Amino acid sequence: MAQGTTFPLGIDIGGSGIKGAPVDLAAGAFADDRVRIPTPEHSTPEAVIEVVAEIADRFRKVSGDSPMGVTIPGVVTHGVVRSAANIDQGWLDFDARAALSARLGRPVTVLNDADAAGVAELRYGAARDVQGTVLVATLGTGIGTVLLVDGTLVPNTELGHLEIDGVDAETRAAAAAREREELSWQDWAQRLQRYFSHVENLFWPDLIVVGGGVSKKAEKFLPLLQLRTPIVPAKLRNDGGIVGAARQATDEARR
Repeated sequence: MAQGTTFPLGIDIGGSGIKGAPVDLAAGAFADDRVRIPTPEHSTPEAVIEVVAEIADRFRKVSGDSPMGVTIPGVVTHGVVRSAANIDQGWLDFDARAALSARLGRPVTVLNDADAAGVAELRYGAARDVQGTVLVATLGTGIGTVLLVDGTLVPNTELGHLEIDGVDAETRAAAAAREREELSWQDWAQRLQRYFSHVENLFWPDLIVVGGGVSKKAEKFLPLLQLRTPIVPAKLRNDGGIVGAARQATDEARR
């Protein structure tokens, strides 16, 4: 990297790990090696913010005072966390943006983790230059969803929690359900078929993008689906949250 160049920082808070890296926005890729620190066992806002501060400090030389984006595994409105999945319930109604900005001494953008992945796919990945409606679904512990309409993010869509056949959809169709129940790829694909068929009937998307760690094995299950909507794996895979957070923070700083 050129001497004196600084890069925006993206940090992705998850239930098991907190990951961060500076991002080269021209390339849509990490500008330095990613750092991962285990999420504190008691993942209170105070404990997690200290880990975020530690990661930010490690990249001080390459990020400087550039924009910083942080993802939360929950609904976020105007910087305030409204739901808490896989993190301490102390995050509920917690003003994360204000607390992080105060602790780090710089403006911080806070957004839902799936939304960050969607922004990354929009700017650099499978949803780039796609007009109309794009659904991004991240399959992991649950199902995170993102709606992009003509290149604009519709934030905080929680379509993984749709009730389908009397149950919360993600309890049956998330990647964790496949592992927990030791389902074959074919059996899991049947559950995904039911889920994605339902969602495409609600929104009639022009494209569906599937992310999450399991997208690395997309060839094992995506060809088994029969949808009218084209469905493709995410290009940024698990890097999307960090890249999207840095991108969103930079875009907001420019407004």
